[in-house]
Amino acid sequence: MDYYNNNVTYYISLDGHVELERYRYVYFILTLAVYLLIICCNSVVISVICANKSLHEPMYIFIAALLCNSLCGTTAFYPKLLIDLLSETRLISLESCILQSFLIYTYGASEFTLLSAMAYDRYVSICKPLQYATLVKMSTVRKLLFICWFLPSCEVGIADILTYQVKLCKFQLHRIYCNNSALLKLSCGDTTVRNSYGLFVLVIAVFPPVIFVVYSYIRILTVCLKNSREFRRKALKTCFPHLIIFTNFSVTSCFELFAMIMSVEFVVIPPLVNPIMYGLKLQEILNSIKRIISGQRLKAHKQKVHL
Repeated sequence: MDYYNNNVTYYISLDGHVELERYRYVYFILTLAVYLLIICCNSVVISVICANKSLHEPMYIFIAALLCNSLCGTTAFYPKLLIDLLSETRLISLESCILQSFLIYTYGASEFTLLSAMAYDRYVSICKPLQYATLVKMSTVRKLLFICWFLPSCEVGIADILTYQVKLCKFQLHRIYCNNSALLKLSCGDTTVRNSYGLFVLVIAVFPPVIFVVYSYIRILTVCLKNSREFRRKALKTCFPHLIIFTNFSVTSCFELFAMIMSVEFVVIPPLVNPIMYGLKLQEILNSIKRIISGQRLKAHKQKVHL
């Protein structure tokens, strides 16, 4: 590791890999397979939504945005991990470490805001159906998506700028990926202000979206109980994937906050589960995927007959 007083360059050793030396190639193959599966599943659903004009509605646009966010988060995590699995040194510059931290935690904060925007869409659709076209216009969707990515980027960006300004006295980062709290532990100065701001970002990034989603589902449940069984069935059909994904992401985020050993679930399980849930549970997306597959088979059959 290098340290220069002029134009300071830090190299942080990432040593969070368990029994890496013995099983590095096994871990590499499994990690690469998971990453490719995440890219494939998310890309398929995003492509189907983009290609099918009948799916250019707020609910599906939010789904595509959620899956794009998952791709951004996993791409900030997996490539570096794959390199580390085949590397003898596993080093990363401070600038790259800060960038990875920014991308991963912007992904996490944006995920919560996107899930709350989707809850708003479902709330208006079920509780105020006559006002849906007025309250959830495409201009509203664009504004919500801008907020979902812009605000988390600013919040996390400020935290990373504050972290970048600290002087490091240690260079051993005991994590599989970089984050602000781990970097601040390497500092030799007072980090009270930076830790306080990090806690502030955590609170405003997590609790308001979670409270809003819970409130939305309480209102949805209240409306469903007052309506017919068929109404409840349709409401459950559209809300169930979102509720499962919200619960899944909230639980895996808790592992990131409180259980360091299982913190990788934060960037592994949600990006893999999200497209599967929406691809299988929402009939419109599933039907579109089936039509694409059937069309490809028919095209291949015609080419074979022609030959």
